Amino acid sequence: MKVFFGYEKETVITWNEAEATAHIFTYSRSWQRHLEGKLGLHPETDNGCGGKEYQLDKRLMRLPQPKRRLSEATKQWFS
Repeated sequence: MKVFFGYEKETVITWNEAEATAHIFTYSRSWQRHLEGKLGLHPETDNGCGGKEYQLDKRLMRLPQPKRRLSEATKQWFS
C-alpha cells in the first residue's frame, strides 16, 4: 500500500447540474465514516490506497444558508 502525504489526500465533490447524483471521492477517514455511518452510503469504488468514491442523490443535500440577522428587538427578547 502506498503512503500518501497530507497534501496528497484530497476530497473531490463532483456536482454536475445535468445529473441527479453527486459524486464524492475522498481519502479522509472522517468523511468516509460520516458518509457510511451517518448517511448509510456504501462506496462505489475503493482504489486500494485509502481512497473511496461515493454516489449520492442531490436531493439529500442542502445548500448552505446565510446566517439570519436578528433585529435588536429579537436579540433583546432572546436575552
